[in-house]
Amino acid sequence: MNNSFKDFALDQLRQLDGITCRSMFGGWGLYCGEVFFGIIHDDRLYFKTDDVTRPAYLEQEMEPFKPNDKQTLKTYYEVPVGVLENHDELAAWAQRAIGV
Repeated sequence: MNNSFKDFALDQLRQLDGITCRSMFGGWGLYCGEVFFGIIHDDRLYFKTDDVTRPAYLEQEMEPFKPNDKQTLKTYYEVPVGVLENHDELAAWAQRAIGV
């Protein structure tokens, strides 16, 4: 497991208060307080989506979280690289995921 990507993602989210990370599913779960809103897995960041927020991910052709060949979590979608690299934009996307 690559801790440098996890550390990068957490650093990008540093402006949000109360973000924690717990090991799970061979990756990491992201929490804001008790709200589970994101997954770090295989050097990718996924945020929780709903019918309102999912189109932004689909417009950028992002894929749902697929931890293995038999399972796909269609409520979690990969965060686009351009968003991940911009901490202000990432914080806004994270806030929407937390609100889901």
